[in-house]
Amino acid sequence: MYWYEDEVKRLEKDSRGKVAEAETIFYGSSSIRLWTSLYSDFAALKPVNLGFGGSTLAACVWFFERVMVSYQPKRLIVYAGDNDLGDGRNPEEVFIFFQQLVVKARKRFGDIPCYFISLKPSISRLQMIDQYKYTNNLIENEIIKQAENWQFIDIFKAMIDSAGKLKKENYVDDGLHLSEKGYQLWKQVIYDRIYADH
Repeated sequence: MYWYEDEVKRLEKDSRGKVAEAETIFYGSSSIRLWTSLYSDFAALKPVNLGFGGSTLAACVWFFERVMVSYQPKRLIVYAGDNDLGDGRNPEEVFIFFQQLVVKARKRFGDIPCYFISLKPSISRLQMIDQYKYTNNLIENEIIKQAENWQFIDIFKAMIDSAGKLKKENYVDDGLHLSEKGYQLWKQVIYDRIYADH
């Protein structure tokens, strides 16, 4: 995990000026970190971006206490797991990391509303799409069974068309990261899920 140190130190340093006003934590991999419009997209939720590049769900668990140390948010939104599979881990391992994250989040924040954004399908990882679906199913079923304060945000279905093909306009040239249009899609799906509770 040492290769994440610089990124984690950056988050620790940045937190000094953002702790008081942060009501919604966005935590996870580069899909979160690269969301340049996140603060304006979710202004009403008073967000803070705690994404760090290349991060796995394993790394999100490992660094959880350090990154979250000063925050007292009203909600937590997580996107990670994509890179774990890309690194060769299997869906069951990703599922175990999710269970560990649930334990850490409860210990740190109590029963605030928490949201897990499903793994997204990617053009560059199309050959792994069945692993992504299986991982999403494992995590969604766990959330349904354990319910309590976690909810599953299904981004996967929103990123494929009626024929089951990926919508290319949602990705930048690398076929992995999101385009501006992709982020606007995520914004809508996330908002719809959060405000379905109200």
